[in-house]
Amino acid sequence: MDLICVDQEKCIKCGMCINVCPNILEMEENGPKAKYPELCIGCGQCVAVCPQAAIDNERAPLSNQISFDQNLHFNSKAATQFLRSRRSIRHYKQASVPHGKLLELINIARFAPTAGNGQGVSCTIIEDKDILKKAVELTYKWMESMVVGSDTVIYRSFAKHIQMHKEKGNDTILRDAPHIILATTPKDMPRGRENTIFSLAYLELYAPSLGLGSCWAGLLEMCLFDRYQPLLDLFNIPQDKEITGAVMIGYPLYRYQRMVDRNPIEVDWL
Repeated sequence: MDLICVDQEKCIKCGMCINVCPNILEMEENGPKAKYPELCIGCGQCVAVCPQAAIDNERAPLSNQISFDQNLHFNSKAATQFLRSRRSIRHYKQASVPHGKLLELINIARFAPTAGNGQGVSCTIIEDKDILKKAVELTYKWMESMVVGSDTVIYRSFAKHIQMHKEKGNDTILRDAPHIILATTPKDMPRGRENTIFSLAYLELYAPSLGLGSCWAGLLEMCLFDRYQPLLDLFNIPQDKEITGAVMIGYPLYRYQRMVDRNPIEVDWL
């Protein structure tokens, strides 16, 4: 089967598919043709843009694409509130999130942009309380080893976290979240971390629509990225993959009433 299949009765040779994919497609007498199919990354833009639904792509089938709902309107005011209302949630209810809702949350992450349409981000959901507790303790143990003989700001903050945990029992690693989501990519995947950041950002933005909150597990990530073997062994990730991100997930304990301001962005014009 050819990479590109064109319905000659529907195609009006408008050239839109060519314009959104200038490196693969060229217009011929009978319509668009994949001149360099080996360069196709399967992004599906040629199929998505066609006003006649006349083109199909083996790597991004027309049958898998969904038409826009023209009745849905997302104006700038709604978009602003949607984006600005995202919060890093550090206090969670202890109720577990149903598997169906967690899968819906993860599913949206796969639509995030990835370099070269590489995709490849997968997820492991940790909900076992014993594993979560062990992950917290191992991270604190790693932090204790890092503060010895160090006097940088970050390591001084480690000491504060450790103190709060020992004196008050506070979990400043996973914030007592009932779930964490570990993102993984193949070890040889270029820009796996960047792809993960986009994917988990989609996940974080979508979470409030399901009544959920999220927060990046930054201290856990630091421990993992330092290749702390006891923590890596705990999560038992396949040998051909590596952890590229970690996010806490759960029902927020508190409801925020206002949108926090941020510093003005610096803009230059050339």
